[in-house]
Amino acid sequence: MEIFNNLINGFAVVFQTVPVDLWPGAGSLVMKMPMNIILCLIGALIGTLIGVLPGIGPIATIAMLLPITYKLDPTGALIMLAGIYYGAQYGGSTTAILVNLPGEASSVVTALDGHQMAKKGRAGAALGIAAIGSFVAGTFGTILIALLAVPLTKVAQAFGAADYFSLMVLGLVCTIVLASGSVLKAIAMIFLGLLLSTIGTDSFDGMQRMTFGYAPLSDGLEFVTLAMGVFGFAEILRNLEREESRDLVEQKVTNLMPTKEDFKEAAPAVARGTLLGSILGILPGGGAVLAAFGAYALEKKLAKNPNEFGKGAIRGVAGPESANNAAAQTSFIPLLTLGIPPNAVMAIMVGAMIIKGIVPGPQIMEKQPDLFWGLIASMWVGNLMLVIINLPLIGLWVRLLRVPYRMLFPAILIFCAIGVYSINNQPFDVVLTAFFGLVGYFLLKMGFEPAPMLVAFVLGKIMEEKLRQAMLFSRGNPWVFFDFTKNPISAVLMIVSIIMLILAVLPVLRKKRDEVFVE
Repeated sequence: MEIFNNLINGFAVVFQTVPVDLWPGAGSLVMKMPMNIILCLIGALIGTLIGVLPGIGPIATIAMLLPITYKLDPTGALIMLAGIYYGAQYGGSTTAILVNLPGEASSVVTALDGHQMAKKGRAGAALGIAAIGSFVAGTFGTILIALLAVPLTKVAQAFGAADYFSLMVLGLVCTIVLASGSVLKAIAMIFLGLLLSTIGTDSFDGMQRMTFGYAPLSDGLEFVTLAMGVFGFAEILRNLEREESRDLVEQKVTNLMPTKEDFKEAAPAVARGTLLGSILGILPGGGAVLAAFGAYALEKKLAKNPNEFGKGAIRGVAGPESANNAAAQTSFIPLLTLGIPPNAVMAIMVGAMIIKGIVPGPQIMEKQPDLFWGLIASMWVGNLMLVIINLPLIGLWVRLLRVPYRMLFPAILIFCAIGVYSINNQPFDVVLTAFFGLVGYFLLKMGFEPAPMLVAFVLGKIMEEKLRQAMLFSRGNPWVFFDFTKNPISAVLMIVSIIMLILAVLPVLRKKRDEVFVE
């Protein structure tokens, strides 16, 4: 009953109206407008647009739009940013099906069967089942967040400094284990992120660290500067060197409502994908990409005829699309209840909260219940908007796909530079963003994934604070993190982290040892 009342309160926050001066400085043209609903709609549409345009992605987009949120209230800002995230998961399926060019990494699997359905004249059915599966998964994910929020928050409130530090260590280890590419490179990026988080003035003794005597660095690196450079500028630079290849489906998209046979075949895949995505979304480092690949593999394994996959199987669209949207929703659970970002997008959300003066973690529910439950309720509203609005706009997205990306990217860079400058009105911020753009570009070229670095950067300051508090309480005894009598939660988390790290690193070490013996 308490959860039901909280959700009603959340919907009231989403639909509340506020007075807005439509013509500031030129009269008193004030109207009451449902700003949170409008921001939810804007976020969902921008997210869909970004999902449709391959090569940008939600991480870069949210990083680029962070400066805009400075003028918004915290609830509205987070509702819009969340809408961009799950909107991008939805929009990525459109290009995956129509163009065989996934707009978002989690839509790579959707392209395998979705585009084959489009070639057979069934693009409408593929888009329809993707939309319906996404809505069902989003609804389930929202309910799951509401159910788990209160118990997880109560557990988090029992955490001490040592427990929090160990939980963050586990989050970083999960990021390493589940990162794509080399494990050792992921570890290196974690350490780089932690190192960058220490730049600035020490909060304990007031000493400056790694500022090289340069005053603008005394407050540390701006989160927006790092995120926009490493993800926004770097991604654009990388995409400019790629050749554009589009296998656009030319025939008109019709019959967006799947048949009864389609529903009968796709329904179990939607249910399994929703459940799998909901679980994987909670895990640090997992998220929508892992959920989509896992759902596709599961459907192929359970199929009576696995050979039909890759040739236009509707289950190959329904399962992954449900999984990636469910994971996008449930990835908010560790963020809102524990203050731990499970992936790079959630790390940027933490950055947005910190900018607004909000400390992510269990205290949000108690101190700012309107923000907490309003954000959760907005997710269901946003998913409903995506279904109602985007299916009629398929023709618009198809026309947009014909615009060369080389015409879009310069405009995006200009708006990014303006956004960065507007934060502190300092040209140095723009220069620093460009520098991190080059750094991010070379990291990507050398096979380093920037996401673990961003997660480590966000957690770095909090980890340092909790580490110092724990060491202060234990009078400098490092074994406080492994003490089963005083800190059993911390001890279990640290042991799990060590075991996971060893299991991740061992294959790499064994491979190198084998190469030495072969030589």
